Amino acid sequence: MRGFVVCAASWFGTGFFPVASGTVGTLGAIPLYLVLARLPLWLYLTTLVPFFFLASWVSGAAEREFGEKDSGKIVIDEVIGFLITMAGVSADWRSIVIGFLLFRFFDIVKVPPARYFDQQVKNGYGVVLDDVVAGLYACAALHVILRFL
Repeated sequence: MRGFVVCAASWFGTGFFPVASGTVGTLGAIPLYLVLARLPLWLYLTTLVPFFFLASWVSGAAEREFGEKDSGKIVIDEVIGFLITMAGVSADWRSIVIGFLLFRFFDIVKVPPARYFDQQVKNGYGVVLDDVVAGLYACAALHVILRFL
């Protein structure tokens, strides 16, 4: 189980990148997005629900495994955040680039309530929920931007 937790939490090792592991983890989410983007929207969104719970559990287990709270090695939270960002968006390079940049912006800035989850919720859910909020903000912004492009 240890191997699964480390592999999933670091999103196949991208979390071990020495610089900007969250950015690299988000890049690692793109292949999964490209697979899921082929699903009908209702199924895409339904898939995110169990993935959220898996990411929260894995993040909590990885915190214990790594001995660090919200370790930079844990990037599965960036994966779900990016998947939320891209909900209902066509899988073309322009959407992916804009979605990537928006998600990274909102993930770094931590607009409320993301900051609350990041600072106050000290478990796997806290690790993941700030990225869920960032993904929701990025998704809304992405849809608005794409509407005008």
